[in-house]
Amino acid sequence: MKYLATLIILLFLISSNEILQAQWVQTNGLNEGQVNCLAVSGSNIFAGSDNGIYLSTNDGLNWTLILPTDSWVYALIVNGTNIFAGTLGGGVYLSTNNGTNWTQKGMAGNDVFSLIVSGSNIFAGTLWGGVYLSTNNGTNWTQVNNGLTSSYVNYVASLAVSGTNIFAGTDCGIFLSTNNGTNWTQVGLAYTYVSSLTVNGTNIFAGTVNGVFCSTNNGTNWTQVDNGLTNNFVKALAISGTNIFAGTSANMTLGGSVFLSTNNGTNWTQVNNGLPSNTGVSSFAVNGTNIFTGISSGGVWRRPLSEFTDVAKEINDLPQEFTLSQNYPNPFNPSTVIKYAIPFESNINIRFYNSLGQCVREVDSGTRQAGYYEVNFSASGLASGVYFYSIKAISVDGKNNFSAVKKMIIIK
Repeated sequence: MKYLATLIILLFLISSNEILQAQWVQTNGLNEGQVNCLAVSGSNIFAGSDNGIYLSTNDGLNWTLILPTDSWVYALIVNGTNIFAGTLGGGVYLSTNNGTNWTQKGMAGNDVFSLIVSGSNIFAGTLWGGVYLSTNNGTNWTQVNNGLTSSYVNYVASLAVSGTNIFAGTDCGIFLSTNNGTNWTQVGLAYTYVSSLTVNGTNIFAGTVNGVFCSTNNGTNWTQVDNGLTNNFVKALAISGTNIFAGTSANMTLGGSVFLSTNNGTNWTQVNNGLPSNTGVSSFAVNGTNIFTGISSGGVWRRPLSEFTDVAKEINDLPQEFTLSQNYPNPFNPSTVIKYAIPFESNINIRFYNSLGQCVREVDSGTRQAGYYEVNFSASGLASGVYFYSIKAISVDGKNNFSAVKKMIIIK
């Protein structure tokens, strides 16, 4: 009995540990200052914060401050052996030796919020200054703003590369340049603050104050894809295989969260377990088997990507659209089964009508989570004949609605 009791306790501790590990875990040594950006260079992970730049050489277990600065660090990119940092008021910094030494590389006095590399070109998005281009590793910078300044753009918050196209997310929508920034054309989301951009194959995703949008045709058209997002201010986006992660900002009523989509943004599921409830999510980075997120209240949190496998399976097993199936059996006596599916949490109502259109019974109603459902319907007390059943469904966020009618026959 003593051995059995010990074994039970051991199994409980193992299972409890597995449960505890299935969440975000805070890393050590970076607990102050908002973490605005993250970047990976080989086995090194860099974090830009309000206090400067931190480095982890052991997969985020520990962090060391390598560049204390009075300028907040808002952008980090890796270009070969070079690491660039964009700061508020301090312009751009460069390290050529994994962060051991840093050199100020121009644009002093500029607020640099975004950086990208496209071939041998480096682009910087700024506040008030539009977009800058360097063709010589940051030694010189040139404004490339034709088409931006005339559209009242004040703030270039995000940049992304898709083939030979450069996309700029601004406080006035999304702009596209097909000639290395020489000219820009607005391609969507006019007067919308676009805080993040990411590219996944032929799809371009934009995180905005109004949720996530996707373009499949180089920005010509944009479709809102944010079913399941309970907080629509999306600050950060990241891609890992078929998974898309979205980090949202905290506001007066909602804390920030991490959301996961496994179907190109059609549906999102919150994967927030372990993160503080009163903070915003401001950055992501994927390194090997782990994903990292920086939060606004300070610190970097880590989670194995393998933990999202079960989450992804659960999401993929959910219906992708509303459906109302034909009842079976049909004709029937005395009972039949009605099946329906809803892709996200909705208020539903299923009613039964006679051939005159009069409601005879309410079959099912209430709020239902996303999933597949079936209702057993009894024809007791009803005469033989042709009847109809209908469903009306409205998603709890009010963005989607569905209605359908099917015919059934009672034979007695």
